[in-house]
Amino acid sequence: MLRQPMLTVIMPVYNMEKYLGRALEALAKQKDKNFKLLIVNDGSKDKTREVAEGYRDRFLYFDIINKKNGGLSDARNVGMAHVTTPYFTFHDGDDWVDPGYTAYFVRAFDEHPDVDIVSCGFWIDSEKRHESHPVGNKQSGGLIDKREAYLKMTNVFGSPVKGYTWNKGYKISVVKKYHLRFVEDLAFMEDQIFNVKYVSLTNGFYYSSTPYYHYWQRADSMVHDLNPKKIPDNFRANYRVWHQIIKSLMAEREAQKENKKVAKKASLSDLDHQDL
Repeated sequence: MLRQPMLTVIMPVYNMEKYLGRALEALAKQKDKNFKLLIVNDGSKDKTREVAEGYRDRFLYFDIINKKNGGLSDARNVGMAHVTTPYFTFHDGDDWVDPGYTAYFVRAFDEHPDVDIVSCGFWIDSEKRHESHPVGNKQSGGLIDKREAYLKMTNVFGSPVKGYTWNKGYKISVVKKYHLRFVEDLAFMEDQIFNVKYVSLTNGFYYSSTPYYHYWQRADSMVHDLNPKKIPDNFRANYRVWHQIIKSLMAEREAQKENKKVAKKASLSDLDHQDL
């Protein structure tokens, strides 16, 4: 008997007919096929919808939401609103994954039930590269605190964690409890803002540098578009990220001080009782 799926893969897509087949082909070949695939078609004008529908029978659980174009953050928010599994992740339509991708998230949460977010490593791929390049020079992983999580998410050099969403596994209960959403007023870094906010509200972060996700670096992608008009968004996004991090770390520090006071008071109380 097939158990209920624990993971939803949310895939926002817009005009992805050229790459979507590669992404869906890799997902259809997962070792753990018991997951839900939720494609959010953000008003594509090409044959993205037709390509996606062609893979419907390759998945145990397949759903596609066709909506008016609202941007990546809006598509992600729509996807999160339709998640019915305990865990979820994101997948870009022009990337692809290794066979152990979906199994990793479910296994990581099973082995570390007290954490609220898990992360895997990833590969860098592009037309200029003849082979996949793993991010990070050495194998690493384990449980980390908020401070280290922030460092790994904002580190621009060689971090296997970074601020991306497609190598993260989340709990839908956290999203619903805190009404978390992706900001829709910025052109980029909305994923890092979401992750920093998510981590600031939770406890427990587990990561592994083992790569399962292939990040396809396209020269024509929005991330690599050096449009001067986006410079203000870059400043605003970085401000929001670091403002949240500083606010979170200050709150952590105050909580630690308070815990020390309580522990000291309890210790003194025990000594008073011993004297009696």
